[in-house]
Amino acid sequence: MSFKNLRLIEPILKALDEEGYETPTQIQQKSIIPILEHKDILGCAQTGTGKTAAFTIPILQLLQEQREANNSRTRNIEVLILTPTRELAIQIGESIAAYGRHLRLKHLVIFGGVSQHAQVNSIRNGIDILVATPGRLLDLMQQGFISLSNIKFFVLDEADRMLDMGFIHDVKKIIAKLPVKRQSLFFSATMPPEISQLADMLLKNPVKVEVTPISSTAEMIQQAVYFIEKNDKQGLLIDILKDRSIESLLVFTQMKHAADKLSKRLNAAGINAAAIHGNKSQNARQTALENFKSKKVRVLVATDIAARGIDIDQLSHVLNYELPNVPETYVHRIGRTGRAGASGIALSFCSSEERSYLKDIEKLIKKSIPVKRWVGTQQEEPLVTKSTAPIKTNNLQTTKRLAIQKINRV
Repeated sequence: MSFKNLRLIEPILKALDEEGYETPTQIQQKSIIPILEHKDILGCAQTGTGKTAAFTIPILQLLQEQREANNSRTRNIEVLILTPTRELAIQIGESIAAYGRHLRLKHLVIFGGVSQHAQVNSIRNGIDILVATPGRLLDLMQQGFISLSNIKFFVLDEADRMLDMGFIHDVKKIIAKLPVKRQSLFFSATMPPEISQLADMLLKNPVKVEVTPISSTAEMIQQAVYFIEKNDKQGLLIDILKDRSIESLLVFTQMKHAADKLSKRLNAAGINAAAIHGNKSQNARQTALENFKSKKVRVLVATDIAARGIDIDQLSHVLNYELPNVPETYVHRIGRTGRAGASGIALSFCSSEERSYLKDIEKLIKKSIPVKRWVGTQQEEPLVTKSTAPIKTNNLQTTKRLAIQKINRV
């Protein structure tokens, strides 16, 4: 199937061709036509499936056709796309600009952490599409700068992350201000009970779209785990980075301070690294991300909230410096590599305190993650299974460590 089979108008097809897109992903194939038929959507899809294009492309077309039919020249906010993080909001804005470059539609991305002055001026000048994070949107609504009375299309993206970040009550306040007559699109990587209840409240007879279930990680991603104690993790990471074939590495930590600390230690070891998390300013986060994309920075250390929305083509390696205590988060993390059918490698460090997290992850993905052993500087063994891995040492310094690992694995 090609995009030409999805009833898209010529300006959008031209933009997609200029972007080099020929074949829609599964979620795009399943979502675009129902959205063009004015149906609500309940989408369950993990990261890297092409979800952003699945809703932005048909919304752009519907809005363009509506404006042409009404011969309208006024600009009211008719599309609201609500998303949890600044990075994801920016990414969605970039997608709208790319797919809608041949349409006469104006969009705006708003988020907190920066001055509202420029955002307010853009709103006053008139926009058609608003991409927003909940906090800044509510703030500008309360100040009287934004009205949702003309909204015809509403998208709630990354609903489960909204819940994780504590935004669910803000989301409900925003939904209460929307017109009753509208088309709503709801996307989430997971469907815990509270998110399902929110979907039931928001949607009317939705078309359900599900691709790549959360329990099945991308088959193109090669996964491996190191059993390593907390104090040894830094040494192992530096050792792994001696492999120059790893041009870019996205590293996940649980806490903000841990991301900063690890980034500083990597730089001290001569490895260009940057940290990205919620306490960083928007400019600092964008600079770090752009430097990582352009390979000025080799290692980007991120927390989960900051990493949601990072979309980097051909990212070959992801590493869980600390395992997440929510198994679904592991799937989101490793999904940053192996995107759009490309291959990828996802490595994880697991200390004795994190063994229970690993068990939960393996239960969710329904497979055992192969084990790698670190046996000293640049002496890394190939992937082995838990049941067949022999204990080997190449020098006396590693004998004690491997003995401890063997005991811990029993």
